[in-house]
Amino acid sequence: MRLFCDLLDAFGFETFQCRDGAKAVEIARQELPDLIIMDIQLPEVSGLDITRWLKDDDKVAHIPVLAVTAFAMRADEQRVREAGCEGYLSKPIQIATFIKAVEALMPKEAA
Repeated sequence: MRLFCDLLDAFGFETFQCRDGAKAVEIARQELPDLIIMDIQLPEVSGLDITRWLKDDDKVAHIPVLAVTAFAMRADEQRVREAGCEGYLSKPIQIATFIKAVEALMPKEAA
């Protein structure tokens, strides 16, 4: 995730990074970001569960979530989208593909 934050910083985006699921929801509620990039394979809780928590929270449910995962099967993408993620990228990820996906999900006034 650090690499993604560094890339976004280099492209002029402000980033917040968190590896704790409950803390991620708390930060999202406080900061109201334009986009959340979610690593699906987190150590304590699945990124899919965190996405569901976010989508169940009226304050942050509108924020698009871009899932980043090493899982690349069609069923994996379906699971990710069913959890509420608006975007899906499987690793390894090309920089141009990543930035394009981010820009596609960003609100037009924020991009």
